[in-house]
Amino acid sequence: MTVKVSQPYDKDYVTQFSQGLNEPDWMKELRLSALDKTESLEMPKPDKTNIKDWNFTEFKHNVSGEKIQSIQELPDELLVLLDQDKEQQNLIIQRNHTVAYKSLDQKLQDQGVILTDINSAIRNHSDLVEKYYMTEAVQVDEHRLTALHTALMNGGVFLYVPKNVNIEEPLQTIFWQEDPEASLINHVLVVAEENSSVTYVENYTSNNKDVKTSANNVTEVFAKAGSKVSFGAVDNFEAGTTVYTNRRGLTERDATIEWALGQMNEGDTVSENITHLIGDNSSSSAKTVTIGTGTQKQNFTANITHFGKGSEGYILQHGVMKDKSSGIFNGIGKIEHGAAKSNAEQESRVLMLSKDARGDANPILLIDEDDVTAGHAASVGRVDPMQLFYMMSRGISQHEAERLIIHGFLAPVVNQLPIEAVKQQLTQLIERKVY
Repeated sequence: MTVKVSQPYDKDYVTQFSQGLNEPDWMKELRLSALDKTESLEMPKPDKTNIKDWNFTEFKHNVSGEKIQSIQELPDELLVLLDQDKEQQNLIIQRNHTVAYKSLDQKLQDQGVILTDINSAIRNHSDLVEKYYMTEAVQVDEHRLTALHTALMNGGVFLYVPKNVNIEEPLQTIFWQEDPEASLINHVLVVAEENSSVTYVENYTSNNKDVKTSANNVTEVFAKAGSKVSFGAVDNFEAGTTVYTNRRGLTERDATIEWALGQMNEGDTVSENITHLIGDNSSSSAKTVTIGTGTQKQNFTANITHFGKGSEGYILQHGVMKDKSSGIFNGIGKIEHGAAKSNAEQESRVLMLSKDARGDANPILLIDEDDVTAGHAASVGRVDPMQLFYMMSRGISQHEAERLIIHGFLAPVVNQLPIEAVKQQLTQLIERKVY
């Protein structure tokens, strides 16, 4: 299958785009090399999902957005994502492909913490970014979409936490796809040095119900020895955006990466969340919640691979499918030879609200070591009539009983989001999509 990169996104365009951002030579060369690879690499092949006709090449690539002086200038749908009671917002707002607002507490800056847009980071922290960018976690040549991402990356964030720095307040990014034709080809790079800790939350939002575009986003998280990264996200792209999301993490000895992902997109979506537990006694939990509506097709893969001894991996996926939507949920726990005393657990559950909805939960355990523990659970079904009967027998209407059951079903992930305003917004999205 061949998908050409739509003109005018050729070598001349990529060169001029890179020069316009004043990027170092290594970044320009990486872009051009990746563009060459798009001609020969195949598209990814998500399990049981045919993406042959999905739109990944029709979009507007370079769209500016106006800056704002205060968060109060934001529309209401974005204000609800923020804790407006706090004077200081450790926050970046990307409007289309422009940084509209950026703020970081001076105390964190004095400690050496970096929270900036990815383009500024490539210019101002070039050596540091080059060390991690598309080198270990995600490879340029994995398939055509990773190469296309590398060639045309047009936004994102760089977060760096120095050794022994523990950040108590969450850091937040809002990616605002204001122009309905604008692509988001974001790269989020998080590096937590030894014995540090940080909580990072991002929100994606768009306004293109009827206009076609795409999102091709990559996240790379590096948790060094003894560090902890809590990563929360709410993806809320409208129906016109076809989404490919690739979130990867690497943990060293005694490090932890916690993922809490609310996948609330309205359009067709492929999402990968992969963590490699490299160091001994490292751990990761990957919790995902999603709701499918209309004729939407979604494919989710959560993969935790154990390399280090005594490593712990836990996957939890809960999905609700309604109308004629379909969702594939793949949970993969892999324990490599040598990862003795490791534990891989996973649970994937799908709740279907209509007779035409489709859900598929696929638990997979791949064990190459004897001295380990592992387990999985999976279920696909409809609302339990006994639960409904029990609640209705106590005076609760059927509509309200179903609503409470669905919120309880999704709560294990929703409750993990560390910013209260974002948690409330995700709850509102669930209400809107289900009813």
